[in-house]
Amino acid sequence: MSETARGAPSLIDRSLAFADRVVPAPSAWAFALRIWLAMVLALYAAFWLQLSGASSAMVCVAILAQPKRGQALSKALYRFVGTLVGAVVAIVLIALFGQDRVLLLVSFTTWLMLCVFTAHFLQDTRAYGAMLSGYTVAIIAIAHIDAPQDVFGAAVDRVAAITIGIVAITFINDALASPSTWRALRTPLDGAIEATRAFARDTFATGDPGSERTGALIRRIAVMRGDASAIAGELDDGPNRAAGARSAIAALYAMAASARAFTAAADRADGPAVAEARALCLDLTRDGSREAALRAAERLRDGLADRVGRGGASLGEILALQRAVDFARNAAFAQDGAESLATGDRPLRDVPLPTHRDFPVSLRGAARVGIAFGTTALLLIFAGWPATSFALVQVAATCALSSITPDPKAFARGVLIGMPLAALCAGIVLFGLLAGVQGFPLLAIAIAPVVFTACFLSLNPPTFGVGFILLVFFPVLLSPSNPQTYDPQTFLSNALLVVVAALILFVTVRVVLPISASQHRAFALDSARRALIDALAGEGGDATTRTSLNSDRLLQFAQWSSRSGAVRTASLDRAFDLARMEAAAARAHAQLRDLSDDPALAQEAEAARQAIMAVDRRAITASASALLAAGPGTERTTRLAIARAASDLATLANVAATQGRFLRRLGLKAA
Repeated sequence: MSETARGAPSLIDRSLAFADRVVPAPSAWAFALRIWLAMVLALYAAFWLQLSGASSAMVCVAILAQPKRGQALSKALYRFVGTLVGAVVAIVLIALFGQDRVLLLVSFTTWLMLCVFTAHFLQDTRAYGAMLSGYTVAIIAIAHIDAPQDVFGAAVDRVAAITIGIVAITFINDALASPSTWRALRTPLDGAIEATRAFARDTFATGDPGSERTGALIRRIAVMRGDASAIAGELDDGPNRAAGARSAIAALYAMAASARAFTAAADRADGPAVAEARALCLDLTRDGSREAALRAAERLRDGLADRVGRGGASLGEILALQRAVDFARNAAFAQDGAESLATGDRPLRDVPLPTHRDFPVSLRGAARVGIAFGTTALLLIFAGWPATSFALVQVAATCALSSITPDPKAFARGVLIGMPLAALCAGIVLFGLLAGVQGFPLLAIAIAPVVFTACFLSLNPPTFGVGFILLVFFPVLLSPSNPQTYDPQTFLSNALLVVVAALILFVTVRVVLPISASQHRAFALDSARRALIDALAGEGGDATTRTSLNSDRLLQFAQWSSRSGAVRTASLDRAFDLARMEAAAARAHAQLRDLSDDPALAQEAEAARQAIMAVDRRAITASASALLAAGPGTERTTRLAIARAASDLATLANVAATQGRFLRRLGLKAA
């Protein structure tokens, strides 16, 4: 019996399956076509304007190559700003140190390190703009170190070429209907909302799913941050859509945290009110409409105010009810944000989504770039290598680009493969396909296969680095000009230098100030410790912002945590407890400041604040009980404020009790 008869796939089926895996999707072909047309259009416009650096317009399009319109627009904006800043700094440095190469190189290295350091603390395309303003100085000033009188003209040409590239890719994206970022974000956001509801449903029904599953959910939510920040420039109502996406993402973080907190509190203080709250929250995981969530939140607030008003409620019960209110409110925010993303209407709130960055990591990244550039400059100058300025520009660019990537080592591997591939492709096109011909149509056709291949590679995450480098450095090495020059010696020298730059980057990220996984964990833990100290002292800032920041810190901590199951779980549990304690301290201080304005509650509020600062769980518990005892007879808004403060005080006391030894190891005198 043949394999086909036994049910095995036929040769045709296997061939079709293989073709489906290998042949790019239609969307990938459309993306590659748009980038190729934009590169050709930018190069033609630069030739027509007779810019000396016409190829820079083509390279600009390659760097701005993004599959979605909003991503390209956001990156284009910060590329333009970064280029302007870099051009001004280049002119200033040449004016100051044009006659002293050593001082020029030292001042540029310092500027590059400052830009890389700043980029570490920014997000997405803003980080790219900061980093770009660093190596733009190399492209303008260092490349003309032997002819400082040409720097101003080079700066003008550079800005003009970048402007042409931005206009070209924007025009092509609009003309060929590039996919909108906000449309593409709707599906993953809806999926994340449903995943969060499923997470909460399991939490309410069967108990805490644990830190590992929570970390996986946070990872799924966090990947949408970049697209959320890129929506604002796509449409007139783009700011509303972006605000809706941010609000929904922040709400999903809070939904997961409040569901876990409710379950932990309900296990210790079950009762009719808590059971009713659990049932309402479970209903919200099935009916997730904004109206249903708002009704549930109001009903839960009424019940919470009633329990505080009647007195006798335990801290555990108040904590559970308050976290149920938090869950319902954030369920409403999540659905409202998703609807604002879809419709463009103004959402109920607009919140930022800050990301966590470790100062030691940023400092080491900046120092690594400075050391790599300085060492390369010394070696090439003492070796008397020709075209040293070209090599220094490539080292500065590649090292700066690697510094803002999530995994510099993976990017360096991509550069090590992509650079020789870019040199090979440029050589084949220049000396094989063109072979001395001076015709723009032939040039446009000759570069198409390379551009399409690079675009396909860049769309696949494992090969993104190779594709990006091929797409960017292929036109750099091809260096199209009018008329086109064919100098094998110059081409081979430049090709060798970019490969050397790739080797320098590859060695640098592994040898110069490397950061191990244990160091990453230590840096994140120290950052969490300092943030907790600030929150305990009443300087924690907005609680919603802290939740987003803590979620990003937890995500990074999970990525660098040990692979050992027991050790990893214990580490994650501690990290989540620290984040919970920090958010509770920030909320408690804010609420207690408001309560202190009431003369009847000022003494209890001040005692609670002092207990928080001392991390005295017994005093914290006593203060929470005292606030609840003062609740009967007060107005509804005051009772709700007391409930919020008491619930956060209870959270602080619980974490101090379970993690007391760990807090003392961190230098916090938890009593």
